[in-house]
Amino acid sequence: MPGFLGKIEYAVGAILLAIITFLVFIAAVMRFFGHPLIWSVDLAQMLFIWLCFLGATRAMRERVHLGVDFLVRLFPFATRRLIESALALLFIAFLLVLAYEGYKLTMLNWQRVFGDSGLSYAWVTISVPVGSILLSVSILSNMALAWRSGGKRERLVFTRTGGSEPEANQAETVEG
Repeated sequence: MPGFLGKIEYAVGAILLAIITFLVFIAAVMRFFGHPLIWSVDLAQMLFIWLCFLGATRAMRERVHLGVDFLVRLFPFATRRLIESALALLFIAFLLVLAYEGYKLTMLNWQRVFGDSGLSYAWVTISVPVGSILLSVSILSNMALAWRSGGKRERLVFTRTGGSEPEANQAETVEG
């Protein structure tokens, strides 16, 4: 992902986290004084769902999701890259089905009201197709980088292969 988009992603995530924290804090304070803001908890839950998908996308792009690669590490790099690419295609297929079904669910929930917030429940359910597409783009980006890598900077789709790769990812993100 180009550096500019990575910065936007980081800023949006930070803003969402700040808003969620503020909403939950205000709800607790107002409840203490006997004037609960029920809608604030609903809004915080909706924003948290969006933040989870945004965070999952960032973690996927930076290859920091939890994984078990004990057996795969026994193979040479080329075989590992083939295995991870096959898994990436499988994940993308799953995410595209999830995006399609999430879109259908969003259309079904357009008239439904989310808790006491007055917002359409579709704003919650649309996070599934949007998040699935963002995750698919991150996987495709990682796969492209893995297949373009060579020489000393061998990269995989899901696994960090070298000790210095986080720095390489940061430089690559900044440069675009």
